[in-house]
Amino acid sequence: MTDRPWLFRTYAGHSTAKASNALYRGNLAKGQTGLSVAFDLPTQTGYDSDHELARGEVGKVGVPVCHLGDMRMLFADIPLDQMNTSMTINATAPWILSLYIAAAQEQGADIYALQGTVQNDIVKEYLSRGTYICPPAPSLRMITDIAAYTREFLPKWNPMNICSYHLQEAGATPEEELAFALATATAVLDDLKTKVPAEHFPQMVGRISFFVNAGIRFVTELCKMRAFVALWDEICRDRYGVEDAKYRRFRYGVQVNSLGLTEQQPENNVYRILIEMLAVTLSKNARARAVQLPAWNEALGLPRPWDQQWSLRMQQILAYETDLLEFDDLFDGNPAIDRKVQSLIDGARAELAAIDGMGGAVEAIAYMKGRLVESNAARIRGIETGTTTVVGVNAWETGEPSPLTAGDDTIMMSDPAAEVDQLERLAKWKADRDPVAAEAALQALRQAAQDGENIMPPSIAAALAGVTTGEWADVVRATFGQYRAPTGVSHAPSNQTEDLDDIRARVDAVSAKLGRRLKFLVGKPGLDGHSNGAEQIATRARDCGMDIAYEGIRLTPDELVQAAQDDDAHVIGLSILSGSHLPLIESFMLKLRAAGLGHIPVVAGGIIPEDDAIRLQELGVSRVYTPKDFKLNRIMEDIVTLVDQQEVTAQ
Repeated sequence: MTDRPWLFRTYAGHSTAKASNALYRGNLAKGQTGLSVAFDLPTQTGYDSDHELARGEVGKVGVPVCHLGDMRMLFADIPLDQMNTSMTINATAPWILSLYIAAAQEQGADIYALQGTVQNDIVKEYLSRGTYICPPAPSLRMITDIAAYTREFLPKWNPMNICSYHLQEAGATPEEELAFALATATAVLDDLKTKVPAEHFPQMVGRISFFVNAGIRFVTELCKMRAFVALWDEICRDRYGVEDAKYRRFRYGVQVNSLGLTEQQPENNVYRILIEMLAVTLSKNARARAVQLPAWNEALGLPRPWDQQWSLRMQQILAYETDLLEFDDLFDGNPAIDRKVQSLIDGARAELAAIDGMGGAVEAIAYMKGRLVESNAARIRGIETGTTTVVGVNAWETGEPSPLTAGDDTIMMSDPAAEVDQLERLAKWKADRDPVAAEAALQALRQAAQDGENIMPPSIAAALAGVTTGEWADVVRATFGQYRAPTGVSHAPSNQTEDLDDIRARVDAVSAKLGRRLKFLVGKPGLDGHSNGAEQIATRARDCGMDIAYEGIRLTPDELVQAAQDDDAHVIGLSILSGSHLPLIESFMLKLRAAGLGHIPVVAGGIIPEDDAIRLQELGVSRVYTPKDFKLNRIMEDIVTLVDQQEVTAQ
């Protein structure tokens, strides 16, 4: 008997709800069997598209959804009760799910038939992605509010996708990825036990799903998935007393490793994506329930529909042209596999014990963040030194020009008119709605949040009343407060200072000229929460002997200019991965000059096209770095040189 294939997905959403809807319908027509929705950063962090902090971010990394009208347009002509929809959303998960339910109700759909998931993993956001709003306790409450609500009204919906995907992107070792994800799961389930009847709790355990990363180390990744299966079964049985094996099943979706996609020789990414997919499909007893593959060119910019189609066809060929689904697990009884699985289990258990000793995942956030920064530093050192081979990057760098990247329109760029269109439609929505009904819904939401009632019913009512994403989140912020997660970057240098002697000597020499230690301000303006690059730059600068200032994510240009003034910075580094580099850096440079600090050299890093890099240099940025600039020591040399030159000029 042939097994059913996994769900075929691509992660998609951009510009506007209308454009994203066309993309979804096109992908479904090509044989995609589930949707995976990417939201833009304002939506993820609870701001309307017209908010000051949303400038430059609207429609960049996903689709903006400000209100029910946007959600209605996003799924137009897609019957939601026949769809399996994964929504990569966390801080605003109760709201986005409420809009989804409201849109389904408008379609006349059977709400009880809705299938899919909201990611809804805030702990991961604190550790690696940064799209959080509230402190841990109220965030956990909203996660379990969703779980309790879906148990009663959306019985086929997965209320949480515990996401280890971004943990690996942030540098987690396989053992850390296993342990940190499972620790998050237990924190959620411990809280959920108080919100559902005891007889229904095992069923709710069975509704918890995971979203996992599959990297290039094929055998290790396959063994990691088998270790996840074994450990989750053990936790469900021993910690929670779940007797029914079907409720102990490890259910997971996967996106293969976008971090491993290279800007250099991007055609090689096709092979990487295929190999990484095999790690989560070949072992039947640890096979993913859903797989979404990035496009080969996502290290360069937005993929075109054809690029996404190519990744979809890769899945379809494996599922339908090969005989993979006709066999039992190919790896059962393999001694090499068994040894590796056991090694990963032992390492993960040790980490879990350490986290439990701290009081659980929430109490161990700072510890886990520090471990991720250290592990990522080790990963980067491996690439820099050549201990880790990346073909086309640090080995066999010479190659033929790729015809795939030749000519115009090889990369889809975000539509510059999309933000204007979104703002116009948002203004019209606010003007046309019933203001009395919207205000009454917000007051009911506020009261429910204050009284500890489940947040979902008043959120759905607010969605139907025309409330916006920013208005919903403003209530949440006002009621529960905002949070700033630890950066994981200590001020004490690490022990990993080999090959840094020459740079440290230069830092010492320039610092002596300056009369104090060279001060390097690292900043992340805007809403972009991908902080891995900024953390590694700050860490390496610290280890080179610089005095670093790094306060984490989501700072405004005004706040960063003030920090430059307060810290008396000698050089400033700005990191933006969301594509909003031009408006944000232009704003920062203007404000820096207005504050009389235009003499401070500024460097910038991110996924920055060549034309944009030229524009940034015209604005006064001294150096622009992209992912191809992986040798951090060379960046450090540049920074020291810039400060030294500035000191000479000042004299």
